[in-house]
Amino acid sequence: MKNSDFVSHLCLAVVLAFGPVAGAAERQAKFSVTDKQMQTLAIRVMPLQSQAAPVMLSLPAQVVVPPGREQVVSAPLAGLAVQLFVQQNQVVKRGAPLLRLVSPELGQLQLQLMQTATRATLARQAAQRERALFDEGIIPRRRVQETHAALQESEAALRQAKAALRLADMSTAAINRIAAGKLEDSLTLRAAQAGTVTSIDVKPGQRVEASTALLRLAQTDILWLDIQAPVADAANWQPGARLKIQGRDSAARIVSVGSSVSAGSQTVALRAVVETGAKGLRAGEFVSVELPSASTSEGWDIPLSAVAHDGNQAYVFVRSPDSFEARPVKVIASAGQRVRIQGALKAGENIAVSGVVALKGAWLDEKGGN
Repeated sequence: MKNSDFVSHLCLAVVLAFGPVAGAAERQAKFSVTDKQMQTLAIRVMPLQSQAAPVMLSLPAQVVVPPGREQVVSAPLAGLAVQLFVQQNQVVKRGAPLLRLVSPELGQLQLQLMQTATRATLARQAAQRERALFDEGIIPRRRVQETHAALQESEAALRQAKAALRLADMSTAAINRIAAGKLEDSLTLRAAQAGTVTSIDVKPGQRVEASTALLRLAQTDILWLDIQAPVADAANWQPGARLKIQGRDSAARIVSVGSSVSAGSQTVALRAVVETGAKGLRAGEFVSVELPSASTSEGWDIPLSAVAHDGNQAYVFVRSPDSFEARPVKVIASAGQRVRIQGALKAGENIAVSGVVALKGAWLDEKGGN
């Protein structure tokens, strides 16, 4: 057959190559293709290598902050935000002022504290006086017991009033000043821990209700990755497995594997802790991670373009001096543009990695010609 006739023959056969054809088991495995025909059809081959790089699986992941290292600053009282002391992405120390809030409820809590502090002082003085009179034999023991009970009640009310102001994010020093009669005209919210301001959800002049989230702080020196892995592959990765983050100088280690499957996506949640390069990541962003695809030690890692399918059977085309052989293989893992296969192959054998569609068409047409 002339080269031009062969090319025309292949062009027609390529159209057939896109659909499965029955009777694959009856086809002849070998068909003739010269070097010149390979060049014309851009068919390129590569040798099989026993030390091929492992197939890497790319999975989506989200960068998250561990729960214990994130702080949500909320409004302890309903009121008006009057001043912000920080801006987004600012690093703050523990105890640093974040926002000033004025609230009518603050005045009521301060008044309650002053009243209970005064009553506690009077009850304490009365108890001391009654004790002295009892020691002198002037009054009965019952009077001492009554004043002591009143003192306990007033001190309990004082502790409750102080606790209410502590819940309102008032410092101990400020509470003691209020108890001494020095009132505060506003409430300054402070950072409970050092961190970075990741978001600000309030503006000066805005009225807020109690428990409204105002700011968020995070300690970003430690970050986690939440990874969604296909349920069929999740069992292949165990805690301790290492992974890389694509496009970043970062690496992580799997610390837990979810025990349940997401019904919608049929994925299992893997959690990894970022061990290196955490500074190059931002909480909330989505990244891609690379994990080695689970596969047996027996097999060959080849380009995806080298595999052709006829029905449910996969094939690779092995080159001999003047022909190709369609050799059946089993695909045991795939990721991106790489696959791992098993089959009757040997190291050093040349397989087609481009022009495979044309070869499949010639193979199918060879059967038709017979």
